Amino acid sequence: MRFLLILLPWLELFTLIQLGIETSALTALAWVLLTLFLGLALLQRQGRDMFEHLREEQQGRVLGPQLLLDDMALGLAGLLLIVPGLLTDFAALLVVLGPLRRRLARAILGPQPERFRPGREEGTGETIEGTYRRIDDERKF
Repeated sequence: MRFLLILLPWLELFTLIQLGIETSALTALAWVLLTLFLGLALLQRQGRDMFEHLREEQQGRVLGPQLLLDDMALGLAGLLLIVPGLLTDFAALLVVLGPLRRRLARAILGPQPERFRPGREEGTGETIEGTYRRIDDERKF
C-alpha cells in the first residue's frame, strides 16, 4: 500500500504526459482544469447534501448509515477529481457510479443494516404494563 502511494504521483504524471503526447499539451491541460472544476463542484454539492441529510436525520425523517456513507464516498470522488491525473479520475468515476460504489462498500464493510423507517410497525401493537425499580439506585445508599 505504501509503495502504491509513493508510485501514484509518478504514474499520474506519466499518464498526463502520454495524454499530451497522443493529443496535445493543451488537451492535457484542459483535462486537468476540467476535472479540477468538476471536483470542486461535486464537493460543494455534496457538502450541501450532507448537511441536508444530517438535518433530516435529526428531525427523525431518515436514519441510516448508508446515506452518510454515500455522501462521504461522493466527497472522496470530488477529491479524487481534484488530483491531476487520469488514474485518480478513473477511480473517481468508479466511486461516482452508484451501483459500483454500493458493491465496493459491501465488499469492504460487509452487509449494511436495514434503514429505520419511523412509520413502519414491526410489533403486534400490544402494550405491556408493569412497574419497575432501579437496582443501581438502591446500591448507592
